[in-house]
Order: sequence, then C-alpha cells, then structure tokens
Amino acid sequence: MMNEQEAENLLQPLLRDLTDFALIAQVILLLLTFALGRLVLHLLRRQLSTELQAKWREHGTSRVALPALMLLFTLLGRSILAHWQSVHLLNLAVPLLLSFVIVQASFGLLRHIFRPSPALHVIERSVSWLVWGVVALHITGYLDGLIAALDAIGFPLGKQRLSLYTILLALISIAITLMVALWAARLIEQRFIEATPLNVNMKIALAKLTRSLLLLVAVLIALPLVGIDITVLSVFGGALGVGLGLGLQKIASNYVSGFTLLLDQSIRIGDMVTVGDRFGQVQQIATRYTVIRALDGTEAIIPNEALITSTVINHTLANPNNRVAMPVQVAYGTDLERARAALLGAVAGRERVLPEPPPAVLLKGFGESGIDLELAFWIADPEEGQLALRSEINWAIWQAFQRDGIEIPYPHRVVEIVNKQPLPPL
Repeated sequence: MMNEQEAENLLQPLLRDLTDFALIAQVILLLLTFALGRLVLHLLRRQLSTELQAKWREHGTSRVALPALMLLFTLLGRSILAHWQSVHLLNLAVPLLLSFVIVQASFGLLRHIFRPSPALHVIERSVSWLVWGVVALHITGYLDGLIAALDAIGFPLGKQRLSLYTILLALISIAITLMVALWAARLIEQRFIEATPLNVNMKIALAKLTRSLLLLVAVLIALPLVGIDITVLSVFGGALGVGLGLGLQKIASNYVSGFTLLLDQSIRIGDMVTVGDRFGQVQQIATRYTVIRALDGTEAIIPNEALITSTVINHTLANPNNRVAMPVQVAYGTDLERARAALLGAVAGRERVLPEPPPAVLLKGFGESGIDLELAFWIADPEEGQLALRSEINWAIWQAFQRDGIEIPYPHRVVEIVNKQPLPPL
C-alpha cells in the first residue's frame, strides 16, 4: 500500500526525506548535471562554425538542449544512486525536466512555423499551462483519478466507444503531429524546394502540395495512436461530400483554381495584370484567393475562380515591354510634319521610353472636328504605372503645340437649314 502511495504522490516521500542526508546527495547530483550540461554545450558550440553558431543562438537551441542533457544525466545518476539510498528528489526532478523540455521544444516549433503575433503568444501560454497542469496533477497523484473520470464519460460511435479522455488525447496527438508536419513542410520548403531550379509558381505549388500531404499523413497517424479507427472518418467524409455538393462548391472551386493557376503559370507572382477594372501587381497566390496590389497601394483580394473563368490581361506574361498609345487631335490645316515632330520631341530622351522599337506617330483618321493622330511608344516597366508618364508627356505636348502654334480643335458642327422661307411676322 505504501509503494502505491509513493508512486501516486511524489511530494510525500520527498517531504519525509527533508531531514535525511540522502537529500543533500541528490541536490549535489542535480547541480552536477547542470554544470555538466553547460560544459557539454560549451564544447559543442566550440566545434561549430560561425554560421552554425549564429543559427544556434537564433533558434534558441540551448533552451532545449540544456534541460534535455540534464534530464539524461539525471536519469543516469538516479539509476546509479538508487542502489545506495532513496532518490525521491530525483523522481520529482525527472517529470519537471521532461515538462520543461516539452514546453521549450513546443515553443521552438511554433516560432519556427508561425510568425510572431498575439495569437502565437496565446497558443504558447496554452501549451505551457497544459503541460505544467499535467505535471502538477502527476506529482500530486490526482492524474490517474482525472483520467478515470474523463474515460467514464463517453458514447458509442459505430463499433467503437469514444470517451472524453479519448477525444482529448486525440486532439493533443493531432496537434503534436500537425506541428511536426508543418515544421517538416517548412524545412522541406527551405532546404529542398528553394534550391531547385524551378520558377516561383512551381515552387509555391510544390510547397503547398507537400504541406497538404504532410498534414493528411499527420492526422492519419495521430488517430490510430490513441486507438481511434480511421474508418470512422468515412462518416465525416460523407458529410463533407454532401457539404461540398450543397454549399461549399465555391470554396472547393477556388482551391482547385488556386492550384491550377500555380501549375499552368498563366499568372505569376510579380506579373502586372488587369482583372476587370483592377490593374496591379500580383503579390500572392494563395489556395483560395489572389492578392493584386494596385499602384496606389490598395490591395484587392480576388477569388481564384474569377481568374480562371474571366478574362485576365497579363501585361508581363511573355514580354514585360508594353505599348502605350496616346491619342491627339489637331485642327484641319495643321502642318502634320510639324505636329509629328512636336509629338516625337515630347517623348525624346525620356528614361522610361524605350528607344527600340522607336516611338511613332500614326495618322488614325479624319474626325468631325480635326485630324486624329496617335503617339505610340514602348515602356519596359509597367509596374511603375502610366499615369505620371502620360501626364509628363501631355505637358510637353501642350508646351510644344503652344510654341509652334498648333491648334487642338474644339468640336465643330455644321447646321444646314433646309426650309429657307422667311419666318412669319410676330
């Protein structure tokens, strides 16, 4: 009976040893494990290159490595010291060190997967409270009773019985495997995908596909670990199929369209596109939407399905050079050669205007009020926009026309009176 009590509650045997000389030996052993762990880490860091030492400090490896080494040395020292005396303090130190390793490792994974944010801080605090809460229940001997109480509350699902304890364990297992899967996907993306000679779209598609497959494998591994038959997922799969058929087809279509855009490379990150009345640069192609940043800084979030089913003008798909056309009308009787020289002079020497193909002035037709001309030239940086450039050239055209006396006509109308009889007197 006393052995069961000692196994359940680690504090009571420790309290009885407070006045025992064995406690001093255990304290000395713990101090030695700390010193030995620091020494091993110091020797390891000296063997690393400067770059690896920088990564060591950046990822905070010491926060995990030191308690892990202390845990290893404590287990070895406890097994040796147990032949001569009681080791109740070491029995208490082992779960504490183990929990510290788990918390620090979880923090490292989370910070490697997610960007710093208030949500990440909440997740880290939740993980810390969960781990330390389980350790506290284990030390005080209440963990087994809590597990039995949670396991007593359950319900049958098919041929299997699910309890609160099983569901909780499944959620924790899924969370752990998902963290590992996301970490592995990030590692593969950084080490393998970025090193391959592929374009940006193919790398993004490969990264998203790898992440999706690893997440699926993580769930399929986590559920059997806690004793849940994965055939139970067939029920949820049927419900998901009905949901896709009834109301989620748009979401599913956007996801499929996202992978299509990434694979067919019709739209790439950095391209200048026009979708409807929106012109801008493609900033991000997500699985559900595409972000287009306009020249005024605003960002439009467009569903991927719209980019597949509607007309998209890609200004930089095959060639970044874009033709700019500026219509100008001059009055009848204008010296067209002088007007042509004035228009070409307005774009001559401008940095953004390409010399090849050379700028040209086209005579498009004869309008009701004047002669329709068009100044055409090419630019190589459509991402800079055209509004400022057009404004500068229009200013130069106006000044040249004023200097050379070239008239921009007003609308003219010729009214012919058919009935020429005089009006009756009032």
